[in-house]
Amino acid sequence: MINCTDKDFDILFNRLKHSKFRASFHLNKKMKMYVNSKGMDLIKNHAYNLINQRLRPKYIANDGKQTPMRQVHPVFIAQHATATCCRGCLYKWYKIPNNRELSDLEVDYIVNVIMKYIENEMTSQ
Repeated sequence: MINCTDKDFDILFNRLKHSKFRASFHLNKKMKMYVNSKGMDLIKNHAYNLINQRLRPKYIANDGKQTPMRQVHPVFIAQHATATCCRGCLYKWYKIPNNRELSDLEVDYIVNVIMKYIENEMTSQ
């Protein structure tokens, strides 16, 4: 169903890189400093909390608008960069159906994608 191997991430991130919109998102210096100061474990906890609150429910009143696009939190930027920002994008990019609660496996996958993006950004210039 949902894979998380390095090869699968490579394929996914290659696809995302070819989207002009998705490829336009990057962590700025301030966000990288935030990640460094908080540590990846806490950022991962933030990602789980945000995904569980904003994407997991069956019904999301403001779907498509629940993820800020401004430089608010590294997870939000990662969500836009990885098309994990709303249920519409989750369906379009990952074929995760709308109108049902996300499973634990799906939440884990989404968080892993977000964290892989953040790890990549932390090592880029």
